[in-house]
Amino acid sequence: MSTSSTLPFLPFALPAIGQEEIDEVVDSLRNGWLTTGPKCRRFEEDFAAFVGTEGAAIAVNSATAGLHLAVESLGIGPGDQVIVPTWTFTSTAEVVRYLGAEPVLVDVDERTLNLAPEELERQLAAHDRVKAVMPVHFAGLACELGATRELCARHGAALVEDAAHALPTTWNDELVGSRSELAVYSFYATKTIATGEGGMVVVRDPERAARMRTMRLHGIDRDAFDRYSSEKPAWYYEVVAPGFKYNMGDLAAALGIHQLKKARALRDRRAAIAARYSEAFADLPLRLPAEAPGADVHAWHLYVVRLTDDAPLDRDAFIARMSAAGIGTSVHFIPLHQHPYWRDFTGLAPEDLPVAHDSFGRAVSLPLYPTMTEGEVERVVEAARGILLGRG
Repeated sequence: MSTSSTLPFLPFALPAIGQEEIDEVVDSLRNGWLTTGPKCRRFEEDFAAFVGTEGAAIAVNSATAGLHLAVESLGIGPGDQVIVPTWTFTSTAEVVRYLGAEPVLVDVDERTLNLAPEELERQLAAHDRVKAVMPVHFAGLACELGATRELCARHGAALVEDAAHALPTTWNDELVGSRSELAVYSFYATKTIATGEGGMVVVRDPERAARMRTMRLHGIDRDAFDRYSSEKPAWYYEVVAPGFKYNMGDLAAALGIHQLKKARALRDRRAAIAARYSEAFADLPLRLPAEAPGADVHAWHLYVVRLTDDAPLDRDAFIARMSAAGIGTSVHFIPLHQHPYWRDFTGLAPEDLPVAHDSFGRAVSLPLYPTMTEGEVERVVEAARGILLGRG
């Protein structure tokens, strides 16, 4: 097995930035538009066309901001409940608390680690103040959208899809976002397309879209670009609501324009690496990422394995051994109900959500990014096989 003393450390993730992105950013620096401007508008239009939505795409400075705007646009507030899987990053739930509402943390499906319709139905029956459901397309695998939409409609709950991992994920040949009422994507540095920091909200309702555009920039009725390109004086604006500072700048949008053009090619490379991993790890004491009926295109933002009971070491020791071999890994996720804030807020014990609790002790995310060479992929394969077969 290769060691860190002979090879450079292999990181868990790296963005795939090319000359096109660099040139576009330089152009923005030269033309003087550093904040929200023409390239942000272009990125929004390109994204809406890519997804195929009949609604709008609204660029923001993070997926967290996008989730907050989405939930705020629904009028959710104190006394309301929002169903959130515990198997997610804290932003999915924290935006609900921003509004004084209550996240209802629920367990996930043992196979996919997504919110299962059966669990959603049970939770909707058990809670009478649910105003929205926020499923996460974990690792790039689509949730069961058909049943989820039907359940939300039956119970009068809005559906806000956390699609931070899900570009270009499909469900029954339908690109996530193309039929969504509300879907939020992330362009963080490790995501399937990257702008460093940034996100996008896809929204079908035009009134809700107008609300989000206003609220993303201090409640001002016109973005900076609109003020400079309209017939009204550039200095004139009106504050119509107590908004936020969530706009995306043109430097990030410049990256996004070209990352979006490469989205399918980047995904294909991720899928090829994932396929190699699944082939190489089939005989190891690992639970490999699941497939699901209807989930046609997996975005492969993450490749998450779970160590089984017959593995020769536990998850933490496996991570340490991989690091000693010069290979970075991560864990997705620490279940929300096991973090101090959410534990105290919900009163949930770790074992109250047993799938998430058990999976957390076993899960590890392996390196997966489009610029990995074949040699680097084989380093991961060799190291993991050596450790789990007792050879390294």
